[in-house]
Amino acid sequence: APAAAFATPRTAQICRRPAPGSDVPEPESLASHNGVLKLELTFRNFIEPDGEVGYCYVYKDGAEAPTLRLKPGDWLELSLKNELSAAIAAKQPQTTPMMMGLSMSMAKAPCGGGTRMSPTSTNLHFHGLTVPAACHEDDVLQTAVDPSGTMEYKLQIPPDEPPGLYWYHPHIHGFAKVQVLGGASGALIVEGLQRAEHEVAGLPERVLVIRDQDLVNPNAAPLDNGPKPPPAVLDADGEVLNTGSGTGKPAKDLSINFVPVSYPEYRPAIIRTKPLERQLWRVVNASAITYLNLQLIYNGLAQPVEVVAMDGVPLNENGIPGPGVVWVDHIGLPPGGRGEFIVKGPPASTTGTLLTRSVNTGPVGENDPVRLIATIVSSPTAPEPPLRLPADTTPLPKPAFPWVGNVKPVRTRLLYFSEKPSDSNNPNSPTVFMITVDGQTPKPFDPNDLTPNIVAHQGDVEDWIIENRTQELHAFHIHQLHFVLEEFFGVPVSEPFLRDTINVPFWDGKSPTYPSVRLRMDFRDPNTVGTFIYHCHLLEHEDGGMMGIIRVEPR
Repeated sequence: APAAAFATPRTAQICRRPAPGSDVPEPESLASHNGVLKLELTFRNFIEPDGEVGYCYVYKDGAEAPTLRLKPGDWLELSLKNELSAAIAAKQPQTTPMMMGLSMSMAKAPCGGGTRMSPTSTNLHFHGLTVPAACHEDDVLQTAVDPSGTMEYKLQIPPDEPPGLYWYHPHIHGFAKVQVLGGASGALIVEGLQRAEHEVAGLPERVLVIRDQDLVNPNAAPLDNGPKPPPAVLDADGEVLNTGSGTGKPAKDLSINFVPVSYPEYRPAIIRTKPLERQLWRVVNASAITYLNLQLIYNGLAQPVEVVAMDGVPLNENGIPGPGVVWVDHIGLPPGGRGEFIVKGPPASTTGTLLTRSVNTGPVGENDPVRLIATIVSSPTAPEPPLRLPADTTPLPKPAFPWVGNVKPVRTRLLYFSEKPSDSNNPNSPTVFMITVDGQTPKPFDPNDLTPNIVAHQGDVEDWIIENRTQELHAFHIHQLHFVLEEFFGVPVSEPFLRDTINVPFWDGKSPTYPSVRLRMDFRDPNTVGTFIYHCHLLEHEDGGMMGIIRVEPR
């Protein structure tokens, strides 16, 4: 049935998404002027053609999820207007213990006065930015806006913010998954990457936001026509092999810039390039629960790409002398992760493919099989991407602090992921997810108790060991700062770049040692002072209680 048959008059002209097999559109780009980017976004929900609930950020000209572009030191003045429909939100299944218990635990949010958690409240998180966790900046614990309300955000991009790719999305506890899964996300770029990595200067760029969504065809049988990637070699970080055969029905469908690529046909979107043209691809995994392991295939061969930044931070910002390019033939991105890399298009008259390889999420994890995302069509008449990076390669100022990987930590903490049924007498009851500081009692996050689980001090550097005591993959994320991976499963790692999201491999259920990562956490930035959160970035897990609170006190 046509989409119009399901649309209400209020949403008939908004949130229209491309058809399967469409060319990948570039999101509308909004840039700062004279040091300020001022805009209004309207947050709406609607009914998709398949009956699912969708969500979208709408700019004044009707554009959905615009890319926000600012320079270090610029101000973002964003007015978020909530126009969610309670009638539409009521159609959204409430599946987690936290969601089902909200009727007993709703409270008003001090920042803005909206209901802190409800199916129709929302807020914004600026993922990866090192801005303060304060009212009207990047606070998500006490900020909410109800329908017909407006929240004014005013935050400064720190003058020393690394140039690169960040993103924005709602962070209402208990309902983050449904809003992000419905499409509520957009990219944010801090300009100046070419000043850190000269090789990208002048290159055309593409912003690619990969989202997941509920299956359009959940009852369809798998087809034996999927992409066949080259043989896999298991990585140290466990991001290649999938549970089972690497095939079968996925947990969620994917889209790329809202062009759907749905199971079981996986009709790909189309990316057009000129032959052998070099482009900078800026990719956000804006999925609620889906892991990606991206790979380019030309003529059956995996293509190397030049990674220049991860999670918003240029590689040569972080202790590497000289150019910060790393050559790889696949890039693993957990939910919330970002990668920026240089791609060379296929030769003339050659068609390439962008796919995600299968990801091993563990015996009780979701199925993330191999699947095609886009076809790359090479033609001399292909249109140019609308934007190019500037040619200015003036070096960035030197970092204010020594490379964090060379700083001795003042203390080491142990945290661990764990799970249990919400009803101890019913193993099939919804799962309660927890992240616990060693020595504390495991319990899910309680939004009515904002007592911090960890107290740290600005100026300190700490090591955190994150264990996974569950049989599924988790993605650890912390707000307001980046960290460096020091060890993976007890083995030292030489990884000279920063992250804000990291996979923690799953436990096999029998080994005496739990899988773990050791992270060097950096609290030297004064913007880390305040109360904020760390959690699993599989939003189903975060909504289900896998979240903790940290308070960073002034030096």
